[in-house]
Amino acid sequence: MSAPTTSLAPVLAPSGVTVRLPRFDDAGRPVGTEVRELNAPGPWTTPAGEITSRVAFAAAHVVPHVGAENVPGAPAVVDWDSTLAYRHRIWEHGLGVADAMDTAQRGMGLDWAATQELVRRSAAEAASVGARIACGAGTDQLDPASVEAGEAGLAAVTEAYREQVRVVQEAGAQVIVMASRALAKVARSAEDYARVYDAVLAEADSPVILHWLGTMFDPALAGYWGSDSVDTATATFLDLIKAHQAKVDGVKVSLLDAQHEIGLRRALAALEGPTVRLYTGDDFNYPELIAGDDQGYSDALLGIFAAIYPAASTALQAFDAGEAGRGHAILASTEKLGRHIFCAPTYFYKTGVAFLSWLNGFQPGFQLVGGLHSGRSLAHLVELARLADGCGMLLEPETAAKRLDALLVTNGVTA
Repeated sequence: MSAPTTSLAPVLAPSGVTVRLPRFDDAGRPVGTEVRELNAPGPWTTPAGEITSRVAFAAAHVVPHVGAENVPGAPAVVDWDSTLAYRHRIWEHGLGVADAMDTAQRGMGLDWAATQELVRRSAAEAASVGARIACGAGTDQLDPASVEAGEAGLAAVTEAYREQVRVVQEAGAQVIVMASRALAKVARSAEDYARVYDAVLAEADSPVILHWLGTMFDPALAGYWGSDSVDTATATFLDLIKAHQAKVDGVKVSLLDAQHEIGLRRALAALEGPTVRLYTGDDFNYPELIAGDDQGYSDALLGIFAAIYPAASTALQAFDAGEAGRGHAILASTEKLGRHIFCAPTYFYKTGVAFLSWLNGFQPGFQLVGGLHSGRSLAHLVELARLADGCGMLLEPETAAKRLDALLVTNGVTA
């Protein structure tokens, strides 16, 4: 697909707020200072009605209480007011929320007890405003290291999945069947995966979203679907979908491989029977994948949408209005920010999502459960602020400037 026309990208205006930002060398040492006038927020709009051109979910993060023991291994203590208010902002912009997923730190600080409460609270909030919500059901109440190989292990994984599916369904949310570290550990073949997923999908009372998460997001998922070959794994994945097509609303694919996704999207479109959507999970290539081509497009279930939801909503509204070029251009204007937030090691992208939330005043402190706010360097965070400003995603420039100043002083960098 050709690049969007530059003239269709959002035009940003200066805010009148300046900030001094350090420059860093490759070793992370400050080597100079930039005096930068921040932009005002982009020309973002909220939809008058339901967005119809694409189905789009933002995978939201969790805000902890700032005074809690938010260190590795400690139980998550969630700031429910800030966490749920963030979800309401996403819903107000016409997007659905994908909750209790990897963005919410499943397996990276959010324990099963807190996850259950998150699912119930978020689903209740969604119902109160008639908004769309889907929640992850996995097996993270199990310690993969303690799960035995063989029939006993497969049975334990299956029962863990069933428990979580029941929690999500009873809360009134759509189920997202997440990839399982425990299953990746104990499965010995594609047939093992098929047996577990057959049993899990039998529990579903409405169509689910299947999630294929790549090793760049979670190295423990190597060999998922029974093979390290993406082509072989894809064939197994498609066989599973064909066997349960009426139970599968769509698939979320997070492999950061646009050509693979396009091929899978076309294979799904060729299936006879109920439609199976391709929800892109590609936080690098989402502009072209959502814009699509003459053979179709991807819907979206993205962690980056939790960071850029005002721009994402405005882009989808443009697609609704038949202005595909403008929609693509808006998404493309955020691509550098997305690639930076999700750069390697990709599984620390949650740090960037929370950092932007903090800069915009949506949480009282720059923290994540499990101490994950320490997952990125100061140089990475400062560049993130520059890129967010460059695409109009600093929504309160004065707040962002004050918080950047405080961050720099705290980290020993002064003008």
